[in-house]
Amino acid sequence: MKLSDELPVDHRLATVYRIGAGLCGTILLAFGILGFAQRLSFFDTSGDRIAGLSTNGLLSLISVVVGVLLIAGAAVGGNAASTLNMTIGSLFLLSGFAHLFILDRSANILDFGMPNVVFSFVMGLLILTFGMYGRVTGGLPHDNPYWRHRHPEQADREAEAAARRSAAARGPLGR
Repeated sequence: MKLSDELPVDHRLATVYRIGAGLCGTILLAFGILGFAQRLSFFDTSGDRIAGLSTNGLLSLISVVVGVLLIAGAAVGGNAASTLNMTIGSLFLLSGFAHLFILDRSANILDFGMPNVVFSFVMGLLILTFGMYGRVTGGLPHDNPYWRHRHPEQADREAEAAARRSAAARGPLGR
């Protein structure tokens, strides 16, 4: 069984996944394009800044690629956008931790500074939250498609009970 077989499709949460991916992708794309507009050297670690963050050509390229991926995920929507958001959000968090340990070292080829680390954590949590919204929690409402998929027997019983209530409300003649 594939993961995509297990996930519900065409539900109202897909809008949240799309908005999150599109918004975060646009921010990253703009950051990367601004870096290219300043013609930064690819591996330069001299401290060039854009929007308060240190950057170089490589970080600009990575920002553009990730931004385009998120925007493509927003275009596709649904579970693909959600899964992409969760994956990229997790990678941003891992990047923040990794760069926290290599600040002021020669291994810092992306020219990260502390503001970049904070941005990586904040953007990672934001993207991750958009991807996990409505999918991951212990208290999903019973009309949530993920809850219905995880509890099919109870969802069927609730649907049958709702149908009986609806039929009873229409009356014995079915009006």
